[in-house]
Amino acid sequence: MTTDARTAQAPSLPIAILLLLVPAIGVLQFRGIALAVTIGLVATVLTHRRATGAWPWPRLEGPLLPLLCLAALATASASWAIDPARSAVTGVKFAGFVLLGAAAVRVVAEDPAAPRLLSRALFAGLAVGAGLAGLDMLTGHAIRAGVRGLAEARVELVYGLKPAVSVMAVLAPIVAALPGIPWKARAALVVGTLAVALVIPAESARISGLIGVAVFLLAQVASQQLGRLIGAFVGAAILAAPLVVVAARPNLPSLERIPMSAAHRVLIWDFVESRIAEKPLLGWGAESGRTIPGGRDLFPEETLDRFGLTSPESRAWFARPQPQRLPLHPHNAALQIWLDLGVAGAALAAWLAVALGFAAARIGPGAVGALAAGAVTGMLSYGVWQEWWIGFALLVAAALQALRPSKAR
Repeated sequence: MTTDARTAQAPSLPIAILLLLVPAIGVLQFRGIALAVTIGLVATVLTHRRATGAWPWPRLEGPLLPLLCLAALATASASWAIDPARSAVTGVKFAGFVLLGAAAVRVVAEDPAAPRLLSRALFAGLAVGAGLAGLDMLTGHAIRAGVRGLAEARVELVYGLKPAVSVMAVLAPIVAALPGIPWKARAALVVGTLAVALVIPAESARISGLIGVAVFLLAQVASQQLGRLIGAFVGAAILAAPLVVVAARPNLPSLERIPMSAAHRVLIWDFVESRIAEKPLLGWGAESGRTIPGGRDLFPEETLDRFGLTSPESRAWFARPQPQRLPLHPHNAALQIWLDLGVAGAALAAWLAVALGFAAARIGPGAVGALAAGAVTGMLSYGVWQEWWIGFALLVAAALQALRPSKAR
Protein backbone atom coordinates (compact mmCIF):
# COMPACT_ATOMS: atom_id res chain seq x y z
CA MET A 1 0.00 0.00 0.00
CA THR A 2 1.36 3.44 -0.95
CA THR A 3 1.91 6.24 1.55
CA ASP A 4 -0.98 8.23 0.04
CA ALA A 5 -3.31 5.24 0.33
CA ARG A 6 -2.35 4.69 3.97
CA THR A 7 -2.90 8.38 4.69
CA ALA A 8 -6.35 8.29 3.09
CA GLN A 9 -7.31 5.42 5.41
CA ALA A 10 -5.66 6.80 8.56
CA PRO A 11 -8.06 6.98 11.53
CA SER A 12 -6.75 10.46 12.36
CA LEU A 13 -7.65 11.85 8.92
CA PRO A 14 -10.89 13.51 10.16
CA ILE A 15 -8.83 15.35 12.82
CA ALA A 16 -6.46 16.52 10.09
CA ILE A 17 -9.40 17.82 8.06
CA LEU A 18 -10.69 19.67 11.12
CA LEU A 19 -7.30 21.28 11.71
CA LEU A 20 -7.30 22.40 8.11
CA LEU A 21 -10.80 23.89 8.28
CA VAL A 22 -11.37 25.17 11.82
CA PRO A 23 -9.17 28.32 11.64
CA ALA A 24 -11.10 29.42 8.53
CA ILE A 25 -14.44 28.53 10.14
CA GLY A 26 -13.39 30.70 13.08
CA VAL A 27 -13.03 33.63 10.69
CA LEU A 28 -16.21 33.08 8.69
CA GLN A 29 -18.63 31.98 11.46
CA PHE A 30 -17.04 30.79 14.68
CA ARG A 31 -20.20 29.14 16.00
CA GLY A 32 -19.85 26.59 13.22
CA ILE A 33 -16.82 25.16 15.02
CA ALA A 34 -19.04 23.21 17.44
CA LEU A 35 -20.88 21.36 14.66
CA ALA A 36 -17.73 20.80 12.60
CA VAL A 37 -15.82 19.36 15.56
CA THR A 38 -18.74 17.12 16.56
CA ILE A 39 -18.93 15.66 13.06
CA GLY A 40 -15.15 15.30 12.88
CA LEU A 41 -14.83 13.56 16.24
CA VAL A 42 -17.61 11.10 15.39
CA ALA A 43 -15.94 10.42 12.04
CA THR A 44 -12.63 9.81 13.82
CA VAL A 45 -14.15 7.23 16.15
CA LEU A 46 -15.99 5.47 13.30
CA THR A 47 -12.90 5.45 11.08
CA HIS A 48 -10.90 3.84 13.87
CA ARG A 49 -13.63 1.26 14.37
CA ARG A 50 -13.64 0.40 10.67
CA ALA A 51 -9.84 0.20 10.49
CA THR A 52 -9.24 -1.82 13.66
CA GLY A 53 -12.52 -3.54 14.43
CA ALA A 54 -12.51 -2.10 17.97
CA TRP A 55 -14.00 0.97 19.61
CA PRO A 56 -11.49 3.51 20.99
CA TRP A 57 -12.83 3.57 24.53
CA PRO A 58 -11.48 6.60 26.44
CA ARG A 59 -8.76 5.98 29.00
CA LEU A 60 -9.78 7.26 32.42
CA GLU A 61 -6.55 9.13 33.10
CA GLY A 62 -5.04 12.61 33.13
CA PRO A 63 -7.52 15.48 32.68
CA LEU A 64 -10.43 13.17 31.78
CA LEU A 65 -11.34 12.27 35.37
CA PRO A 66 -11.74 15.88 36.64
CA LEU A 67 -13.61 16.75 33.44
CA LEU A 68 -16.12 13.97 34.03
CA CYS A 69 -16.45 14.97 37.68
CA LEU A 70 -17.26 18.52 36.56
CA ALA A 71 -19.83 17.15 34.12
CA ALA A 72 -21.41 15.06 36.89
CA LEU A 73 -21.57 18.05 39.24
CA ALA A 74 -23.03 20.24 36.50
CA THR A 75 -25.72 17.64 35.81
CA ALA A 76 -26.45 17.19 39.51
CA SER A 77 -26.74 20.96 39.92
CA ALA A 78 -30.13 20.74 38.21
CA SER A 79 -31.49 19.72 41.62
CA TRP A 80 -30.72 23.15 43.09
CA ALA A 81 -30.35 25.38 40.01
CA ILE A 82 -32.57 28.34 39.26
CA ASP A 83 -32.97 26.90 35.74
CA PRO A 84 -32.93 23.11 36.30
CA ALA A 85 -33.52 22.08 32.70
CA ARG A 86 -30.69 24.23 31.36
CA SER A 87 -28.27 22.94 34.00
CA ALA A 88 -29.15 19.29 33.34
CA VAL A 89 -28.81 19.65 29.58
CA THR A 90 -25.54 21.54 29.98
CA GLY A 91 -24.03 18.82 32.16
CA VAL A 92 -25.13 15.92 29.95
CA LYS A 93 -23.97 17.61 26.74
CA PHE A 94 -20.64 18.48 28.33
CA ALA A 95 -20.11 14.87 29.43
CA GLY A 96 -20.93 13.52 25.98
CA PHE A 97 -18.65 16.01 24.24
CA VAL A 98 -15.78 15.24 26.61
CA LEU A 99 -16.13 11.46 26.18
CA LEU A 100 -16.23 11.83 22.41
CA GLY A 101 -13.13 14.01 22.50
CA ALA A 102 -11.33 11.56 24.78
CA ALA A 103 -12.05 8.75 22.33
CA ALA A 104 -10.57 10.83 19.51
CA VAL A 105 -7.51 11.54 21.65
CA ARG A 106 -6.92 7.80 21.94
CA VAL A 107 -7.34 7.35 18.18
CA VAL A 108 -4.69 9.94 17.39
CA ALA A 109 -2.33 8.61 20.05
CA GLU A 110 -2.47 5.13 18.48
CA ASP A 111 -2.28 6.18 14.82
CA PRO A 112 1.30 6.02 13.43
CA ALA A 113 0.29 8.29 10.54
CA ALA A 114 -0.84 11.09 12.87
CA PRO A 115 2.39 13.11 13.34
CA ARG A 116 3.03 13.69 9.64
CA LEU A 117 -0.63 14.05 8.71
CA LEU A 118 -1.65 16.44 11.49
CA SER A 119 1.49 18.56 11.26
CA ARG A 120 0.88 19.41 7.62
CA ALA A 121 -2.83 19.99 8.14
CA LEU A 122 -2.33 22.27 11.13
CA PHE A 123 0.37 24.29 9.39
CA ALA A 124 -1.82 24.78 6.32
CA GLY A 125 -4.92 25.47 8.41
CA LEU A 126 -3.30 28.22 10.44
CA ALA A 127 -1.86 29.77 7.28
CA VAL A 128 -5.29 29.82 5.64
CA GLY A 129 -7.00 31.14 8.77
CA ALA A 130 -4.50 33.95 9.36
CA GLY A 131 -4.52 34.88 5.69
CA LEU A 132 -8.31 34.93 5.54
CA ALA A 133 -8.53 37.07 8.69
CA GLY A 134 -6.02 39.54 7.28
CA LEU A 135 -7.83 39.68 3.95
CA ASP A 136 -11.14 40.27 5.69
CA MET A 137 -9.60 43.22 7.54
CA LEU A 138 -8.11 44.65 4.34
CA THR A 139 -11.44 44.44 2.52
CA GLY A 140 -13.38 46.14 5.29
CA HIS A 141 -14.90 42.80 6.40
CA ALA A 142 -16.43 42.23 2.98
CA ILE A 143 -15.69 38.50 3.20
CA ARG A 144 -17.65 37.94 6.40
CA ALA A 145 -20.39 40.29 5.21
CA GLY A 146 -20.73 38.19 2.06
CA VAL A 147 -20.99 34.97 4.07
CA ARG A 148 -23.88 36.55 5.99
CA GLY A 149 -25.60 37.77 2.83
CA LEU A 150 -24.99 41.44 3.64
CA ALA A 151 -24.46 44.00 0.90
CA GLU A 152 -22.04 45.89 3.16
CA ALA A 153 -20.33 45.24 6.47
CA ARG A 154 -22.17 46.29 9.62
CA VAL A 155 -20.39 48.04 12.47
CA GLU A 156 -20.53 44.98 14.73
CA LEU A 157 -18.53 42.93 12.22
CA VAL A 158 -15.46 44.98 13.15
CA TYR A 159 -15.25 43.10 16.45
CA GLY A 160 -16.35 39.72 15.14
CA LEU A 161 -12.86 38.37 14.49
CA LYS A 162 -12.03 37.97 18.17
CA PRO A 163 -12.94 34.24 18.28
CA ALA A 164 -10.80 33.63 15.19
CA VAL A 165 -7.83 35.34 16.83
CA SER A 166 -8.42 33.30 19.99
CA VAL A 167 -8.25 30.10 17.93
CA MET A 168 -5.06 31.22 16.21
CA ALA A 169 -3.52 32.27 19.53
CA VAL A 170 -3.84 28.73 20.90
CA LEU A 171 -2.65 27.09 17.67
CA ALA A 172 0.41 29.31 17.15
CA PRO A 173 2.59 27.69 19.88
CA ILE A 174 1.65 24.24 18.58
CA VAL A 175 2.65 25.20 15.05
CA ALA A 176 5.95 26.50 16.41
CA ALA A 177 6.67 22.99 17.72
CA LEU A 178 5.49 20.94 14.72
CA PRO A 179 7.75 18.06 13.68
CA GLY A 180 8.75 17.61 10.05
CA ILE A 181 8.41 21.27 9.03
CA PRO A 182 11.49 23.55 8.66
CA TRP A 183 11.86 25.92 11.60
CA LYS A 184 12.07 28.96 9.31
CA ALA A 185 8.66 28.16 7.85
CA ARG A 186 7.19 27.64 11.32
CA ALA A 187 8.69 30.88 12.60
CA ALA A 188 7.42 32.84 9.59
CA LEU A 189 3.88 31.54 10.05
CA VAL A 190 3.84 32.24 13.79
CA VAL A 191 5.18 35.77 13.31
CA GLY A 192 2.71 36.39 10.50
CA THR A 193 -0.17 35.13 12.63
CA LEU A 194 0.79 37.43 15.50
CA ALA A 195 1.10 40.35 13.07
CA VAL A 196 -2.44 39.73 11.84
CA ALA A 197 -3.68 39.45 15.43
CA LEU A 198 -2.11 42.78 16.35
CA VAL A 199 -4.17 44.70 13.76
CA ILE A 200 -7.49 43.10 14.73
CA PRO A 201 -9.55 44.71 17.54
CA ALA A 202 -9.38 41.76 19.93
CA GLU A 203 -7.31 42.81 22.94
CA SER A 204 -7.62 39.71 25.13
CA ALA A 205 -7.00 37.39 22.18
CA ARG A 206 -3.89 39.34 21.24
CA ILE A 207 -2.60 39.07 24.78
CA SER A 208 -3.18 35.31 24.83
CA GLY A 209 -1.33 34.91 21.53
CA LEU A 210 1.70 36.84 22.69
CA ILE A 211 1.78 35.02 26.03
CA GLY A 212 1.38 31.63 24.36
CA VAL A 213 4.35 32.17 22.05
CA ALA A 214 6.46 33.68 24.85
CA VAL A 215 5.74 30.67 27.07
CA PHE A 216 6.62 28.34 24.18
CA LEU A 217 10.02 30.02 23.92
CA LEU A 218 10.59 29.78 27.67
CA ALA A 219 9.52 26.15 27.63
CA GLN A 220 12.39 25.32 25.31
CA VAL A 221 14.58 25.46 28.39
CA ALA A 222 12.35 23.73 30.96
CA SER A 223 9.04 22.59 29.50
CA GLN A 224 8.18 20.09 32.25
CA GLN A 225 8.72 22.47 35.13
CA LEU A 226 7.00 25.36 33.33
CA GLY A 227 4.00 23.27 32.30
CA ARG A 228 3.42 22.05 35.83
CA LEU A 229 3.94 25.56 37.20
CA ILE A 230 1.35 27.02 34.83
CA GLY A 231 -1.14 24.31 35.78
CA ALA A 232 -0.58 24.96 39.48
CA PHE A 233 -0.83 28.74 39.00
CA VAL A 234 -4.10 28.48 37.07
CA GLY A 235 -5.48 26.09 39.71
CA ALA A 236 -4.58 28.51 42.49
CA ALA A 237 -6.09 31.40 40.52
CA ILE A 238 -9.36 29.50 40.18
CA LEU A 239 -9.57 28.80 43.90
CA ALA A 240 -8.69 32.37 44.86
CA ALA A 241 -10.76 34.21 42.23
CA PRO A 242 -13.55 35.60 44.47
CA LEU A 243 -11.04 36.57 47.17
CA VAL A 244 -8.95 38.41 44.58
CA VAL A 245 -11.99 40.46 43.55
CA VAL A 246 -12.76 41.30 47.18
CA ALA A 247 -9.15 42.22 47.97
CA ALA A 248 -8.68 44.34 44.85
CA ARG A 249 -11.95 46.25 45.13
CA PRO A 250 -10.87 48.91 47.71
CA ASN A 251 -7.55 49.56 45.98
CA LEU A 252 -8.67 50.01 42.40
CA PRO A 253 -8.00 53.40 40.81
CA SER A 254 -10.64 55.15 38.74
CA LEU A 255 -11.61 53.08 35.72
CA GLU A 256 -12.04 56.16 33.55
CA ARG A 257 -8.60 55.74 32.01
CA ILE A 258 -9.08 52.23 30.64
CA PRO A 259 -11.28 51.19 27.69
CA MET A 260 -14.94 51.07 28.60
CA SER A 261 -15.14 47.40 27.59
CA ALA A 262 -12.42 46.60 30.13
CA ALA A 263 -14.16 48.70 32.79
CA HIS A 264 -17.34 46.77 32.07
CA ARG A 265 -15.51 43.49 32.75
CA VAL A 266 -14.39 44.77 36.14
CA LEU A 267 -17.94 45.76 37.06
CA ILE A 268 -19.25 42.38 35.89
CA TRP A 269 -16.73 40.60 38.12
CA ASP A 270 -17.76 42.79 41.05
CA PHE A 271 -21.42 41.88 40.54
CA VAL A 272 -20.63 38.17 40.08
CA GLU A 273 -18.62 38.09 43.31
CA SER A 274 -21.64 39.41 45.19
CA ARG A 275 -23.79 36.60 43.78
CA ILE A 276 -21.11 33.99 44.54
CA ALA A 277 -21.17 35.12 48.17
CA GLU A 278 -24.88 34.27 48.35
CA LYS A 279 -24.35 30.59 47.36
CA PRO A 280 -20.65 29.79 47.87
CA LEU A 281 -20.83 26.02 48.39
CA LEU A 282 -22.63 24.65 45.33
CA GLY A 283 -23.40 27.77 43.32
CA TRP A 284 -26.51 28.66 41.36
CA GLY A 285 -26.35 25.75 38.88
CA ALA A 286 -24.59 25.19 35.56
CA GLU A 287 -25.20 27.95 32.99
CA SER A 288 -27.02 30.00 35.61
CA GLY A 289 -25.48 33.26 34.39
CA ARG A 290 -28.30 33.64 31.89
CA THR A 291 -30.92 33.79 34.66
CA ILE A 292 -29.09 35.20 37.69
CA PRO A 293 -31.32 37.69 39.55
CA GLY A 294 -30.39 41.22 38.55
CA GLY A 295 -28.07 40.09 35.77
CA ARG A 296 -30.02 41.84 33.02
CA ASP A 297 -30.15 45.14 34.90
CA LEU A 298 -27.89 48.08 34.15
CA PHE A 299 -25.36 49.23 36.73
CA PRO A 300 -26.77 51.78 39.20
CA GLU A 301 -25.11 55.17 39.56
CA GLU A 302 -23.68 54.32 42.99
CA THR A 303 -21.73 51.44 41.41
CA LEU A 304 -20.39 53.71 38.68
CA ASP A 305 -19.43 56.27 41.34
CA ARG A 306 -17.64 53.61 43.37
CA PHE A 307 -15.41 52.77 40.40
CA GLY A 308 -14.79 56.38 39.42
CA LEU A 309 -16.88 56.23 36.25
CA THR A 310 -18.31 59.72 36.56
CA SER A 311 -17.59 61.43 33.25
CA PRO A 312 -20.44 62.16 30.82
CA GLU A 313 -18.84 59.75 28.34
CA SER A 314 -18.78 56.91 30.87
CA ARG A 315 -22.33 57.56 32.01
CA ALA A 316 -23.53 57.59 28.41
CA TRP A 317 -21.68 54.34 27.63
CA PHE A 318 -23.16 52.52 30.63
CA ALA A 319 -26.63 53.95 29.97
CA ARG A 320 -26.88 51.91 26.77
CA PRO A 321 -28.83 48.62 26.92
CA GLN A 322 -25.79 46.42 26.16
CA PRO A 323 -23.56 46.80 29.27
CA GLN A 324 -25.67 44.73 31.65
CA ARG A 325 -24.50 43.53 35.05
CA LEU A 326 -24.13 39.97 33.73
CA PRO A 327 -24.45 39.53 29.95
CA LEU A 328 -24.75 35.71 29.64
CA HIS A 329 -21.52 34.84 31.50
CA PRO A 330 -18.82 36.61 33.56
CA HIS A 331 -16.10 36.56 30.86
CA ASN A 332 -13.90 34.81 33.41
CA ALA A 333 -13.75 31.03 33.68
CA ALA A 334 -12.79 30.96 37.35
CA LEU A 335 -15.62 33.24 38.46
CA GLN A 336 -18.11 31.41 36.26
CA ILE A 337 -17.25 28.06 37.83
CA TRP A 338 -17.65 29.61 41.29
CA LEU A 339 -20.96 31.23 40.28
CA ASP A 340 -22.36 28.05 38.72
CA LEU A 341 -20.92 25.27 40.90
CA GLY A 342 -19.51 26.97 44.01
CA VAL A 343 -16.41 25.88 45.87
CA ALA A 344 -17.07 22.25 44.88
CA GLY A 345 -16.81 23.15 41.22
CA ALA A 346 -13.80 25.39 41.84
CA ALA A 347 -11.95 22.51 43.52
CA LEU A 348 -12.64 20.25 40.54
CA ALA A 349 -11.60 22.97 38.08
CA ALA A 350 -8.36 23.51 40.01
CA TRP A 351 -7.70 19.76 39.83
CA LEU A 352 -8.33 19.95 36.07
CA ALA A 353 -5.86 22.82 35.69
CA VAL A 354 -3.13 20.88 37.50
CA ALA A 355 -3.85 17.77 35.41
CA LEU A 356 -3.63 19.83 32.22
CA GLY A 357 -0.32 21.26 33.37
CA PHE A 358 1.14 17.78 33.88
CA ALA A 359 -0.25 16.59 30.54
CA ALA A 360 1.18 19.59 28.68
CA ALA A 361 4.55 19.12 30.38
CA ARG A 362 4.72 15.53 29.13
CA ILE A 363 4.00 16.57 25.54
CA GLY A 364 6.44 19.49 25.28
CA PRO A 365 6.81 23.24 24.67
CA GLY A 366 4.05 23.49 22.06
CA ALA A 367 1.50 22.08 24.48
CA VAL A 368 2.74 24.28 27.32
CA GLY A 369 2.41 27.39 25.16
CA ALA A 370 -1.08 26.37 24.03
CA LEU A 371 -2.12 25.80 27.65
CA ALA A 372 -0.93 29.28 28.61
CA ALA A 373 -2.75 30.91 25.69
CA GLY A 374 -5.94 28.98 26.41
CA ALA A 375 -5.81 29.85 30.11
CA VAL A 376 -5.47 33.58 29.38
CA THR A 377 -8.38 33.43 26.95
CA GLY A 378 -10.51 31.55 29.46
CA MET A 379 -9.85 34.11 32.18
CA LEU A 380 -10.73 37.08 29.96
CA SER A 381 -13.26 36.05 27.35
CA TYR A 382 -15.59 33.13 26.77
CA GLY A 383 -18.04 31.14 28.84
CA VAL A 384 -16.89 27.76 30.11
CA TRP A 385 -19.96 26.01 28.66
CA GLN A 386 -19.77 27.52 25.17
CA GLU A 387 -19.87 24.57 22.79
CA TRP A 388 -17.63 26.04 20.11
CA TRP A 389 -14.88 26.75 22.67
CA ILE A 390 -15.20 23.30 24.27
CA GLY A 391 -15.12 21.67 20.84
CA PHE A 392 -12.02 23.59 19.86
CA ALA A 393 -10.30 22.63 23.12
CA LEU A 394 -11.06 18.95 22.47
CA LEU A 395 -9.69 19.26 18.94
CA VAL A 396 -6.48 20.76 20.33
CA ALA A 397 -6.21 17.91 22.84
CA ALA A 398 -6.46 15.38 20.03
CA ALA A 399 -3.98 17.22 17.82
CA LEU A 400 -1.44 17.48 20.62
CA GLN A 401 -1.17 13.69 20.83
CA ALA A 402 0.78 13.84 17.57
CA LEU A 403 3.42 16.00 19.28
CA ARG A 404 4.23 13.49 22.01
CA PRO A 405 7.98 12.76 21.96
CA SER A 406 7.45 9.07 21.21
CA LYS A 407 5.31 9.99 18.24
CA ALA A 408 7.58 12.69 16.88
CA ARG A 409 10.68 10.48 16.56
